[in-house]
Amino acid sequence: MASPVIPPLESAKPVSSLGRIFGVIFSPKPTFESIVQRPTWVLPLVLIIVVSTLVIFVFSQRVGWRAFMERQDQTNSRVQKQMENMTPDQREQMLETQTKYAAIIGYIGVVLGTFVVAIVVAAVLLAAFNLIGGAKVSFMTSLAIVAHSWVPSIIGGMLGILIIFLKDPSTVDIQHLVAANVGAFLPDDAPKWQETLLSAFDLFTFWTIILMSFGYSAKNPKKISFGKAFGTIVSVWLLYVIVKVGFTAAFS
Repeated sequence: MASPVIPPLESAKPVSSLGRIFGVIFSPKPTFESIVQRPTWVLPLVLIIVVSTLVIFVFSQRVGWRAFMERQDQTNSRVQKQMENMTPDQREQMLETQTKYAAIIGYIGVVLGTFVVAIVVAAVLLAAFNLIGGAKVSFMTSLAIVAHSWVPSIIGGMLGILIIFLKDPSTVDIQHLVAANVGAFLPDDAPKWQETLLSAFDLFTFWTIILMSFGYSAKNPKKISFGKAFGTIVSVWLLYVIVKVGFTAAFS
C-alpha cells in the first residue's frame, strides 16, 4: 500500500515593499515571514530618513536651535566649567557657533546615522542569534528585519511634526517630541544619566523590540521561538542601556 503524499508547507505569500511597511504594523507575523523569504531593507530606511529630515527642518524653521543648545549647555557640567572661564562675548560666540552647526550636524546624523546604526544593530543581533541560537540568519535577512522593525519610528516622527506645529515653540524639546517615556517628564536640572536611563524605557522602543522578535522567530521558528527571540533582544538592549548610561554618567 502506497504511503500518502504529504504536501509541502505553503510559503508565505509575497508582500510588496510598500505593503510590508503597513504589514509590520497591522499583521507583523505573516509580513515578517515574507520578509525573511525575500529580504528587503531600502524602503523603510529611506522613509525613516525622509521623516526624520522633515522633523529637523520643521523644528529649525518653527522653533530654532538656540534654546536647545542653551539647555544642552546648562545641563552639561563639563561645558559649564568651560564657560566659567569665558567672557560674556566668548560665551555668546560659542552659542552662536553651536546654533549655526546644530541643524547641519542633525541632517548628517540622520542620513548617515540611520544606515550605520541599522548595520551595527543587524550585525550584533546576527551574532547573538547565530552564535547563541544557531539560527543561521544571513546578514541581509538580519538587516531587513531591523529596518522593518523601525517602522514605528516613522509614526513617531509624523506625530513629532504635528506636535511642533501644535505646541508653543518655547516648550518644544526635540529630544522628547513625543512623550513616550518617563525621561520626557524630568526637570531640566535632572542628572543626565537619569534622563538617559528613563528615556530608554520608551513605548516605541518596546514596540520595535516586539517587531524584531516576530522577525527573528519567523526566520527559524524551530530554533527560535518568539519568547526566545524576545529574551535575546531584550538582553542585548539592556546591555546597551547599561553602557550608554555609564558613558553618560562619566562624561556629563
